[in-house]
Amino acid sequence: MRYRLLGRSGLRVSELFLGTMTFGEDWGWGAAEAECRAMLDAYAAAGGNVIDTANQYTDGASERILGELLGKDRDRYVLATKYTLTLDGSDPNASGNHRKSLTRSLEHSLTSLRTDRIDLLWVHIWDQHTPIEETMRALDDAVRAGKVLYVGISDAPGWVVSRANMLAELRGWTAFAGLQVPYSLTRRDVERDLLPMADALGLSVAVWSPLAAGVLTGKFTRSTPAAPSRVASADVSERDLRIAREVDAVADELGVTSSRVALAWTMARRSNVHPIVGARSVDQLTDNLAAADLVLPDEALARLDDVSTIELGFPLDFIDSAQGFVYGEAGTRVTARS
Repeated sequence: MRYRLLGRSGLRVSELFLGTMTFGEDWGWGAAEAECRAMLDAYAAAGGNVIDTANQYTDGASERILGELLGKDRDRYVLATKYTLTLDGSDPNASGNHRKSLTRSLEHSLTSLRTDRIDLLWVHIWDQHTPIEETMRALDDAVRAGKVLYVGISDAPGWVVSRANMLAELRGWTAFAGLQVPYSLTRRDVERDLLPMADALGLSVAVWSPLAAGVLTGKFTRSTPAAPSRVASADVSERDLRIAREVDAVADELGVTSSRVALAWTMARRSNVHPIVGARSVDQLTDNLAAADLVLPDEALARLDDVSTIELGFPLDFIDSAQGFVYGEAGTRVTARS
Protein backbone atom coordinates (compact mmCIF):
# COMPACT_ATOMS: atom_id res chain seq x y z
CA MET A 1 0.00 0.00 0.00
CA ARG A 2 1.26 3.47 -0.87
CA TYR A 3 0.48 6.64 1.07
CA ARG A 4 -0.60 10.12 0.13
CA LEU A 5 -1.02 13.35 2.08
CA LEU A 6 -4.45 14.29 3.38
CA GLY A 7 -5.47 17.52 1.69
CA ARG A 8 -2.92 20.24 2.34
CA SER A 9 -1.83 18.66 5.62
CA GLY A 10 1.17 16.48 6.37
CA LEU A 11 -0.95 13.51 7.49
CA ARG A 12 -0.09 10.29 5.64
CA VAL A 13 -3.11 8.30 4.55
CA SER A 14 -3.22 5.02 2.62
CA GLU A 15 -4.51 4.75 -0.92
CA LEU A 16 -7.51 2.72 0.19
CA PHE A 17 -9.65 3.55 3.21
CA LEU A 18 -11.41 0.82 5.17
CA GLY A 19 -15.16 1.38 5.31
CA THR A 20 -16.88 -0.11 8.34
CA MET A 21 -20.57 0.33 7.55
CA THR A 22 -20.57 -3.48 7.43
CA PHE A 23 -19.17 -3.85 10.96
CA GLY A 24 -22.09 -5.28 12.90
CA GLU A 25 -25.14 -7.30 11.90
CA ASP A 26 -27.78 -4.84 13.10
CA TRP A 27 -28.83 -3.88 9.56
CA GLY A 28 -29.17 -7.45 8.33
CA TRP A 29 -26.26 -7.57 5.88
CA GLY A 30 -23.13 -6.86 7.94
CA ALA A 31 -20.40 -8.95 9.54
CA ALA A 32 -20.09 -10.51 12.98
CA GLU A 33 -17.38 -9.24 15.30
CA ALA A 34 -15.00 -12.13 14.63
CA GLU A 35 -15.10 -11.43 10.89
CA CYS A 36 -14.64 -7.71 11.58
CA ARG A 37 -11.45 -8.51 13.49
CA ALA A 38 -10.18 -10.61 10.58
CA MET A 39 -10.92 -7.79 8.13
CA LEU A 40 -9.16 -5.22 10.31
CA ASP A 41 -6.12 -7.49 10.55
CA ALA A 42 -6.08 -8.03 6.77
CA TYR A 43 -6.31 -4.30 6.14
CA ALA A 44 -3.45 -3.57 8.52
CA ALA A 45 -1.34 -6.34 6.97
CA ALA A 46 -1.82 -4.71 3.56
CA GLY A 47 -0.54 -1.41 4.94
CA GLY A 48 -3.89 0.36 5.25
CA ASN A 49 -4.18 2.95 7.99
CA VAL A 50 -7.49 4.87 7.56
CA ILE A 51 -10.67 3.52 9.18
CA ASP A 52 -13.92 5.22 8.21
CA THR A 53 -17.05 4.88 10.33
CA ALA A 54 -19.97 7.05 11.52
CA ASN A 55 -21.94 7.62 14.69
CA GLN A 56 -24.92 5.58 13.47
CA TYR A 57 -23.44 2.95 11.17
CA THR A 58 -25.22 -0.32 12.05
CA ASP A 59 -27.12 1.64 14.71
CA GLY A 60 -23.88 2.49 16.51
CA ALA A 61 -22.46 -1.05 16.51
CA SER A 62 -19.69 -0.10 14.06
CA GLU A 63 -18.12 2.40 16.45
CA ARG A 64 -18.55 0.09 19.44
CA ILE A 65 -16.93 -2.86 17.64
CA LEU A 66 -14.03 -0.70 16.49
CA GLY A 67 -13.56 0.56 20.04
CA GLU A 68 -13.21 -3.03 21.21
CA LEU A 69 -10.95 -4.16 18.37
CA LEU A 70 -8.45 -1.31 18.13
CA GLY A 71 -7.14 -1.53 21.68
CA LYS A 72 -3.43 -0.82 22.01
CA ASP A 73 -3.11 -0.44 18.21
CA ARG A 74 -5.40 2.58 18.15
CA ASP A 75 -2.54 5.04 17.45
CA ARG A 76 -1.51 3.11 14.35
CA TYR A 77 -4.67 4.17 12.54
CA VAL A 78 -6.13 7.39 11.23
CA LEU A 79 -9.52 6.98 12.86
CA ALA A 80 -12.33 8.80 11.07
CA THR A 81 -15.97 9.10 12.04
CA LYS A 82 -18.90 11.34 11.12
CA TYR A 83 -21.59 13.36 12.80
CA THR A 84 -24.95 14.79 11.63
CA LEU A 85 -27.13 11.65 11.84
CA THR A 86 -29.61 11.69 14.70
CA LEU A 87 -28.86 10.02 18.01
CA ASP A 88 -32.53 10.35 19.04
CA GLY A 89 -35.23 10.66 16.40
CA SER A 90 -37.63 12.28 18.88
CA ASP A 91 -35.22 15.15 19.65
CA PRO A 92 -34.93 17.88 16.97
CA ASN A 93 -31.49 18.87 18.29
CA ALA A 94 -30.04 15.36 18.27
CA SER A 95 -29.12 15.70 14.59
CA GLY A 96 -27.80 18.31 12.18
CA ASN A 97 -24.56 20.27 11.93
CA HIS A 98 -25.12 22.85 14.68
CA ARG A 99 -22.86 23.18 17.71
CA LYS A 100 -25.08 21.22 20.11
CA SER A 101 -25.36 18.25 17.75
CA LEU A 102 -21.63 18.26 17.05
CA THR A 103 -20.74 18.37 20.75
CA ARG A 104 -23.16 15.60 21.69
CA SER A 105 -22.23 13.34 18.78
CA LEU A 106 -18.51 13.85 19.27
CA GLU A 107 -18.67 12.88 22.95
CA HIS A 108 -20.78 9.85 22.02
CA SER A 109 -18.24 8.75 19.39
CA LEU A 110 -15.27 9.26 21.71
CA THR A 111 -16.94 7.00 24.26
CA SER A 112 -17.95 4.33 21.73
CA LEU A 113 -14.52 4.28 20.08
CA ARG A 114 -12.70 4.33 23.44
CA THR A 115 -10.38 7.11 22.40
CA ASP A 116 -9.56 10.65 23.48
CA ARG A 117 -9.63 12.19 20.01
CA ILE A 118 -10.92 11.66 16.47
CA ASP A 119 -8.20 11.92 13.84
CA LEU A 120 -10.60 12.94 11.06
CA LEU A 121 -14.14 14.13 11.77
CA TRP A 122 -16.47 14.30 8.78
CA VAL A 123 -19.60 16.41 8.53
CA HIS A 124 -21.83 13.58 7.29
CA ILE A 125 -24.20 15.58 5.09
CA TRP A 126 -25.05 19.22 4.45
CA ASP A 127 -27.56 20.58 6.96
CA GLN A 128 -29.46 23.34 5.16
CA HIS A 129 -30.78 24.74 8.45
CA THR A 130 -27.40 25.45 10.04
CA PRO A 131 -25.23 28.35 8.80
CA ILE A 132 -21.95 26.98 7.53
CA GLU A 133 -20.05 29.52 9.65
CA GLU A 134 -21.54 27.99 12.81
CA THR A 135 -20.40 24.55 11.70
CA MET A 136 -16.90 25.69 10.83
CA ARG A 137 -16.42 27.58 14.10
CA ALA A 138 -17.73 24.63 16.14
CA LEU A 139 -15.38 22.26 14.29
CA ASP A 140 -12.46 24.62 14.90
CA ASP A 141 -13.30 24.72 18.60
CA ALA A 142 -13.20 20.90 18.69
CA VAL A 143 -9.79 20.97 17.01
CA ARG A 144 -8.46 23.60 19.42
CA ALA A 145 -9.74 21.49 22.32
CA GLY A 146 -7.66 18.54 21.04
CA LYS A 147 -10.68 16.30 20.53
CA VAL A 148 -10.40 16.41 16.71
CA LEU A 149 -7.26 16.67 14.56
CA TYR A 150 -8.59 17.15 11.01
CA VAL A 151 -12.02 17.81 9.50
CA GLY A 152 -13.78 16.93 6.25
CA ILE A 153 -17.22 17.12 4.71
CA SER A 154 -19.39 14.56 2.97
CA ASP A 155 -22.39 14.86 0.66
CA ALA A 156 -22.54 18.62 0.19
CA PRO A 157 -22.78 21.02 -2.79
CA GLY A 158 -19.52 22.40 -4.14
CA TRP A 159 -20.46 25.99 -3.34
CA VAL A 160 -21.02 25.09 0.32
CA VAL A 161 -17.60 23.47 0.63
CA SER A 162 -15.89 26.34 -1.19
CA ARG A 163 -17.59 28.94 1.00
CA ALA A 164 -16.75 26.99 4.15
CA ASN A 165 -13.06 26.80 3.34
CA MET A 166 -12.89 30.45 2.33
CA LEU A 167 -14.48 31.43 5.65
CA ALA A 168 -11.98 29.23 7.47
CA GLU A 169 -9.07 30.76 5.60
CA LEU A 170 -10.19 34.35 6.23
CA ARG A 171 -10.99 33.81 9.91
CA GLY A 172 -8.11 31.54 10.87
CA TRP A 173 -10.28 28.47 11.48
CA THR A 174 -9.56 24.85 10.61
CA ALA A 175 -10.47 24.22 6.96
CA PHE A 176 -11.77 21.01 5.44
CA ALA A 177 -8.93 18.72 4.37
CA GLY A 178 -11.14 16.15 2.66
CA LEU A 179 -14.31 15.66 0.68
CA GLN A 180 -16.39 12.47 0.72
CA VAL A 181 -18.63 11.70 -2.27
CA PRO A 182 -20.13 8.75 -4.18
CA TYR A 183 -18.07 7.97 -7.27
CA SER A 184 -17.95 4.97 -9.58
CA LEU A 185 -18.22 3.99 -13.22
CA THR A 186 -22.00 4.05 -12.87
CA ARG A 187 -22.08 7.41 -11.06
CA ARG A 188 -19.75 10.03 -12.48
CA ASP A 189 -21.81 13.18 -11.85
CA VAL A 190 -19.28 14.48 -9.28
CA GLU A 191 -16.92 15.07 -12.22
CA ARG A 192 -19.05 18.09 -13.17
CA ASP A 193 -18.25 20.24 -10.16
CA LEU A 194 -17.17 18.50 -6.95
CA LEU A 195 -14.00 16.80 -8.19
CA PRO A 196 -12.70 19.91 -9.99
CA MET A 197 -13.41 21.88 -6.81
CA ALA A 198 -11.44 19.35 -4.75
CA ASP A 199 -8.54 19.68 -7.17
CA ALA A 200 -8.60 23.48 -6.91
CA LEU A 201 -8.80 23.53 -3.11
CA GLY A 202 -6.29 20.73 -2.59
CA LEU A 203 -8.79 18.38 -0.94
CA SER A 204 -8.40 14.64 -0.65
CA VAL A 205 -11.45 12.77 -1.94
CA ALA A 206 -12.79 9.74 -0.10
CA VAL A 207 -15.07 7.81 -2.44
CA TRP A 208 -18.02 5.88 -1.08
CA SER A 209 -19.77 3.15 -3.05
CA PRO A 210 -16.96 2.79 -5.62
CA LEU A 211 -18.44 -0.61 -6.55
CA ALA A 212 -21.95 0.84 -6.94
CA ALA A 213 -23.35 -1.18 -4.03
CA GLY A 214 -22.06 -4.38 -5.63
CA VAL A 215 -23.25 -3.77 -9.18
CA LEU A 216 -19.65 -3.58 -10.45
CA THR A 217 -18.52 -6.78 -8.72
CA GLY A 218 -20.15 -9.13 -11.22
CA LYS A 219 -22.89 -9.89 -8.72
CA PHE A 220 -25.66 -9.14 -11.22
CA THR A 221 -23.87 -9.99 -14.47
CA ARG A 222 -22.04 -13.20 -13.66
CA SER A 223 -24.51 -14.80 -11.25
CA THR A 224 -27.66 -14.25 -9.21
CA PRO A 225 -26.96 -12.68 -5.80
CA ALA A 226 -27.29 -15.31 -3.10
CA ALA A 227 -26.28 -13.26 -0.05
CA PRO A 228 -28.37 -10.37 1.27
CA SER A 229 -27.88 -7.37 -1.01
CA ARG A 230 -28.43 -3.65 -0.61
CA VAL A 231 -29.67 -3.50 -4.21
CA ALA A 232 -32.40 -5.63 -5.77
CA SER A 233 -31.82 -7.03 -9.26
CA ALA A 234 -34.93 -5.27 -10.53
CA ASP A 235 -33.49 -1.91 -9.50
CA VAL A 236 -30.31 -2.22 -11.58
CA SER A 237 -30.69 -0.19 -14.79
CA GLU A 238 -29.75 -1.46 -18.24
CA ARG A 239 -27.09 1.27 -18.43
CA ASP A 240 -25.49 0.05 -15.22
CA LEU A 241 -25.59 -3.56 -16.43
CA ARG A 242 -23.93 -2.51 -19.69
CA ILE A 243 -21.15 -0.80 -17.74
CA ALA A 244 -20.80 -3.81 -15.44
CA ARG A 245 -20.46 -6.17 -18.41
CA GLU A 246 -17.62 -4.03 -19.80
CA VAL A 247 -15.93 -4.15 -16.41
CA ASP A 248 -16.31 -7.95 -16.48
CA ALA A 249 -14.79 -8.10 -19.96
CA VAL A 250 -11.76 -6.02 -18.97
CA ALA A 251 -11.34 -8.10 -15.81
CA ASP A 252 -11.40 -11.36 -17.77
CA GLU A 253 -8.78 -10.06 -20.20
CA LEU A 254 -6.49 -9.02 -17.35
CA GLY A 255 -7.12 -12.14 -15.28
CA VAL A 256 -8.42 -10.25 -12.25
CA THR A 257 -11.80 -9.74 -10.60
CA SER A 258 -14.35 -7.17 -11.68
CA SER A 259 -14.11 -5.47 -8.29
CA ARG A 260 -10.40 -4.79 -8.75
CA VAL A 261 -10.97 -3.23 -12.15
CA ALA A 262 -13.75 -0.95 -10.90
CA LEU A 263 -11.69 0.21 -7.93
CA ALA A 264 -8.54 0.71 -10.00
CA TRP A 265 -10.52 2.89 -12.43
CA THR A 266 -11.45 5.36 -9.67
CA MET A 267 -7.81 5.68 -8.58
CA ALA A 268 -6.49 5.98 -12.14
CA ARG A 269 -8.39 9.18 -12.83
CA ARG A 270 -7.03 11.35 -10.00
CA SER A 271 -4.19 10.98 -7.52
CA ASN A 272 -6.23 12.52 -4.68
CA VAL A 273 -9.03 9.90 -4.85
CA HIS A 274 -9.18 7.25 -2.11
CA PRO A 275 -11.83 4.53 -2.54
CA ILE A 276 -13.50 3.44 0.68
CA VAL A 277 -13.52 -0.35 0.54
CA GLY A 278 -16.07 -2.16 2.65
CA ALA A 279 -16.80 -5.87 2.78
CA ARG A 280 -18.73 -8.52 4.67
CA SER A 281 -15.88 -11.04 4.66
CA VAL A 282 -12.10 -11.05 4.78
CA ASP A 283 -11.98 -12.72 1.35
CA GLN A 284 -13.97 -9.87 -0.22
CA LEU A 285 -11.79 -7.29 1.46
CA THR A 286 -8.54 -8.97 0.47
CA ASP A 287 -9.62 -8.97 -3.16
CA ASN A 288 -10.59 -5.29 -2.99
CA LEU A 289 -7.26 -4.34 -1.42
CA ALA A 290 -5.43 -5.94 -4.34
CA ALA A 291 -6.79 -3.13 -6.53
CA ALA A 292 -3.99 -0.93 -5.19
CA ASP A 293 -1.54 -2.97 -7.27
CA LEU A 294 -3.58 -2.98 -10.50
CA VAL A 295 -2.58 -0.54 -13.25
CA LEU A 296 -5.17 -0.51 -16.01
CA PRO A 297 -3.85 -0.29 -19.58
CA ASP A 298 -4.74 2.89 -21.46
CA GLU A 299 -6.95 0.91 -23.86
CA ALA A 300 -8.93 -0.54 -20.97
CA LEU A 301 -9.34 2.88 -19.36
CA ALA A 302 -10.62 4.29 -22.65
CA ARG A 303 -13.19 1.50 -23.00
CA LEU A 304 -14.43 2.02 -19.47
CA ASP A 305 -14.58 5.77 -19.93
CA ASP A 306 -16.55 5.41 -23.15
CA VAL A 307 -19.17 3.01 -21.80
CA SER A 308 -19.79 5.15 -18.71
CA THR A 309 -19.46 8.65 -20.15
CA ILE A 310 -21.87 11.37 -19.05
CA GLU A 311 -22.75 14.82 -20.35
CA LEU A 312 -21.09 17.49 -18.26
CA GLY A 313 -23.94 19.92 -18.94
CA PHE A 314 -23.97 23.69 -18.58
CA PRO A 315 -21.71 25.58 -18.10
CA LEU A 316 -18.86 23.13 -18.74
CA ASP A 317 -20.07 21.83 -22.11
CA PHE A 318 -20.82 25.39 -23.26
CA ILE A 319 -17.44 26.72 -22.13
CA ASP A 320 -15.67 23.90 -23.95
CA SER A 321 -17.62 24.47 -27.16
CA ALA A 322 -16.93 28.22 -27.09
CA GLN A 323 -13.14 28.01 -26.85
CA GLY A 324 -12.49 29.03 -30.46
CA PHE A 325 -14.99 31.90 -30.38
CA VAL A 326 -13.65 33.24 -27.08
CA TYR A 327 -9.89 32.87 -27.51
CA GLY A 328 -9.39 32.65 -31.27
CA GLU A 329 -6.66 30.71 -33.05
CA ALA A 330 -4.00 31.97 -30.65
CA GLY A 331 -5.83 30.28 -27.80
CA THR A 332 -4.86 26.87 -29.16
CA ARG A 333 -1.20 27.73 -28.56
CA VAL A 334 -1.54 28.51 -24.85
CA THR A 335 -0.04 25.85 -22.56
CA ALA A 336 -2.23 25.09 -19.56
CA ARG A 337 -0.85 24.89 -16.04
CA SER A 338 0.12 21.36 -15.06
